[in-house]
Amino acid sequence: MNSQMFTALSEPNRLDIIELLYKSPRTVNEIAGLLKLNQPQTSKHLRVLADAGVVEVHPLKNQRIYQLKQQPFKELDQWLGKFRKMWEEKFNRLDHLLERENDHPLHTASDGKKEVKKNGRK
Repeated sequence: MNSQMFTALSEPNRLDIIELLYKSPRTVNEIAGLLKLNQPQTSKHLRVLADAGVVEVHPLKNQRIYQLKQQPFKELDQWLGKFRKMWEEKFNRLDHLLERENDHPLHTASDGKKEVKKNGRK
């Protein structure tokens, strides 16, 4: 995974292009029409995405068909997986802490007053 990918994906129109290409390969004119961009602007965005390695181009007669490359997104998913795991562990610890807090005999009622629980009852 390269940092150029993050730069390329940081522009909103490029993210929109990625969303379109996720659904199916498309030509520059299809992308431009769907996003209401002019053709040169769309071509420039596609060039940035291609340089970042997230799209590939396939010439077909007099058209150029753009499609997503899978590998960069797989690498991104793997990298993000480490952070997902970290946050899941933090949320699990928070859940356990909150469960222990709820099981504590002294807890705060919704009106802010301290109440004592006996045998699971107030």
